[in-house]
Amino acid sequence: MPLFDLYKLYLSSDKDFIKKLNNILGFVPGNTVLYKMAFRHRSVAKILKNGSRSSNERLEFLGDAILGAVIAELLFKSYPYKEEGFLTEMRSKIVNRANLNQLARKMGFDQLIVFDQKAVNIQTKHHSMLGDAFEALVGAVYLDKGYNFTKDFLLKRIVKPYIDIHTLELTETNFKSKLIEWCQRHGKDISFDMIQNGEGESAKLFTIQAVIEGESFGTGRDYNKKNAEKLAAEKACEALSI
Repeated sequence: MPLFDLYKLYLSSDKDFIKKLNNILGFVPGNTVLYKMAFRHRSVAKILKNGSRSSNERLEFLGDAILGAVIAELLFKSYPYKEEGFLTEMRSKIVNRANLNQLARKMGFDQLIVFDQKAVNIQTKHHSMLGDAFEALVGAVYLDKGYNFTKDFLLKRIVKPYIDIHTLELTETNFKSKLIEWCQRHGKDISFDMIQNGEGESAKLFTIQAVIEGESFGTGRDYNKKNAEKLAAEKACEALSI
């Protein structure tokens, strides 16, 4: 281990936090500030002088894109003869909020997240906070170490030990049923409305919106109407943290 990393582990003022990260992630972080921000929930955010909030939301946005790109490439190479609809569904199974929450819990992220216990209810903690921190962490690793390091970290430390993509392939996640059941429990009207597409190639696509009480919560597009409804339902489930 490099001398500077040894210093951080044993002499830094953040040594306890860095040791926990090293044990969980398998490497010593460079810019500790990024990783602390990744685990800072918006319930404890402060408004900075430039007007931004000191929470993990921006890192979450970045991490979501990086994670999606790495998983998309993995699936593209793993299934060279599968169509776009299959690849999209498989990626959704891996990066959906429920799965990320589970991964974050298994890795021990709940030991690191800083949040206001009075402001965050149990439902929020279990439905979104861990998964949000997972994506924010990916964003922090990317800014600290670069894309290739982040890709290697995700594939070796996350995908290989925790995700069996071939088992996921056989797992059917019915987001449409979940969404309908949720609406029934809460007494809300739901419909899946088709939107008229333009001309040319896009006219062949079905565009479906999951509409609850007159408000759109998710849009799906596919050459198959049922698949478009499933995609719309999945996005709505994620928006509602179901």
